[in-house]
Amino acid sequence: MTDAEPVDDFRDFGVTAFTTRRAAGSFNTATEEPANIVMERWNSLRDQLLTLAPRFATARQVHGDSIVAHTGEWSGWLRTTAADGHFAPLRGTAMAVTVADCVPVFLAHPSGASAILHAGWRGTVAHILGRGVEMFRSRGFAAEDLRAHLGPAICGLCYEVSPDVYGLLTGKDTEVPARVDLRELLTSQASKLGVGRISSSLLCTRCDNDRFFSHRRGDDGRQLGVIVA
Repeated sequence: MTDAEPVDDFRDFGVTAFTTRRAAGSFNTATEEPANIVMERWNSLRDQLLTLAPRFATARQVHGDSIVAHTGEWSGWLRTTAADGHFAPLRGTAMAVTVADCVPVFLAHPSGASAILHAGWRGTVAHILGRGVEMFRSRGFAAEDLRAHLGPAICGLCYEVSPDVYGLLTGKDTEVPARVDLRELLTSQASKLGVGRISSSLLCTRCDNDRFFSHRRGDDGRQLGVIVA
């Protein structure tokens, strides 16, 4: 996809991953933009992805830690409910999450096993990344063989949270709102989990608002994080 930020670190695994840019349009159907226009974008992307894999998986996201495992027993476009991550132990499934400041977390193994996670502050506190890595481990894929990439998201200078949220994320006390870097926290989590290689985008959805949608900038649009092997 041309209007997207690619994950170059997965290419030697034969895994394609990217985050769409603002120029690709919004993928949020719950806005004032006509739903048929948004669905045209979804359908166009689906058609592109189904040339690479027979399956395309998305979900209604709820800022939780649930991850759906896709075993390849279906075809077409599957939209599940109440999940914030997708995992495919075998090649043949494209998976996507919607984001706008939250972190799209991409995971890939040399075999082509892959996962994508939607990690906001709630998902970070709930250790959705740890759940994702455990899904690889439970199928015999060692964490040290995994690569993780954290896509475009709000940066630590732009992301200010309430004292209680700051405490949940950092384990530290503050009496006033404080800034926190979700990608820095997720990088630390991935390192402690033993992930072999970790990379992170330097792009901020709020700073680079001309390139990405940002909830903190007042946008109701959403970009997509996509992975397919």
